[in-house]
Amino acid sequence: MDGMPPKDMPWWRWRSNVRSALHMLSDPVFQRECWLTGLPGYGDVTDAVYRLVEDTWLDNWSADKYIGTIFRDAQEAALVDVAVLRVLRIMHQVGADAPVAAYLEHPGWPEAVHAARDAHVLLSANDGEDPDRPPHSLDVLAAMLRAA
Repeated sequence: MDGMPPKDMPWWRWRSNVRSALHMLSDPVFQRECWLTGLPGYGDVTDAVYRLVEDTWLDNWSADKYIGTIFRDAQEAALVDVAVLRVLRIMHQVGADAPVAAYLEHPGWPEAVHAARDAHVLLSANDGEDPDRPPHSLDVLAAMLRAA
């Protein structure tokens, strides 16, 4: 997602949204500097979860359903499943409308961040991109999806 979304995947727009969400969910520095401070253009935890599950329905079934369309292989799908389950568990406990601090202070949040990081790193590497660059704003993501 540094330049163009990974258009070699049939459902690359969905992959781009999932990757964007995982990227934000996996970066504690980003979460403190952008989400916690309310920096415009990056949404919040709920926005990231929505991008993660909105089109994919990963809150209802396994990512392995999308191997070959959104995810390249079973390893990607398995890591995404773990991340989704950990993040959704916290969302259900604190509530979708909870302030960002409620997520970041939840005792299970570090595990959710770690699971999102594992998935983010693998998907980024498989797309030939640097997993350690800062997340794009939602406007940049939308522009990349329109331009592609």
